[in-house]
Amino acid sequence: MRIKNFIRSLVNRLGLNQSMWSGDFRSWENALQKSEGYSSLKILEKVKKAVLKVKNGEAVYERDSVLFDNIEYSWPLLNSLMWVAAKNNNSLKVLDFGGSLGSTYFQNKKFLNELDHVRWNIVEQQDFVTTGRDCIGNETLQFFYTIDECIQKQGKPDILILACTLPYIEKPYELVGELLDYKIAHIIIDNTFFNYEERDRITVQKVPPSIYTASYPCWFLSYKKLKELVSDKYVIVSEHFNDSEIFLDGNPVRYRGFLAKLM
Repeated sequence: MRIKNFIRSLVNRLGLNQSMWSGDFRSWENALQKSEGYSSLKILEKVKKAVLKVKNGEAVYERDSVLFDNIEYSWPLLNSLMWVAAKNNNSLKVLDFGGSLGSTYFQNKKFLNELDHVRWNIVEQQDFVTTGRDCIGNETLQFFYTIDECIQKQGKPDILILACTLPYIEKPYELVGELLDYKIAHIIIDNTFFNYEERDRITVQKVPPSIYTASYPCWFLSYKKLKELVSDKYVIVSEHFNDSEIFLDGNPVRYRGFLAKLM
């Protein structure tokens, strides 16, 4: 889920993002046929090494295996987490869907430590969950293969995080519909790019060979359509833009998202 974000971090850092996304495919399968794929295990190993450095205090901040000297916060996300915690007597239970090996948890750990009670649960791909359980997890940070497993063991979360995950899901609206049915009290879409046109578009995201040999299908969803889908069962509390920016057809596309609460 978050594997491809490894590439985004490197590309943004090197200023190579203008030529990464191309095409306007009729289906995910058509885009997949034009893609080369990627080695998830190699990326996983890089993410693992970087996260362990952060966990062990050898590095300050990691995002998708890239280490930084300073923490780059998503303030809209952090504000939302603290707002939800304030509504729950200084307690917070998170479901981070596609949360890699805990990047967002470690990013915000300094603030989370001020809360009375925190449970940060990540649902990810099988290899990530296995690695997370073996090397990263602790009493606060837990990894699960499915949402049902997570809820069964930890109870229903206070907030669901979807951070740059939906563009890499073959059927993103179907996934969102399933997630809405869990009736989690709050949902935040964060740090996600959307189409500059009001329509869904399937592209191929290609990584420059100097960084990593990979390409895969990638959605540029309609922000309006996604918000309307969520609004069927949730109230939109706030909307925001993030700092990241990419280009599609030469048009700037800023990452963005919104916070919603159950009706």
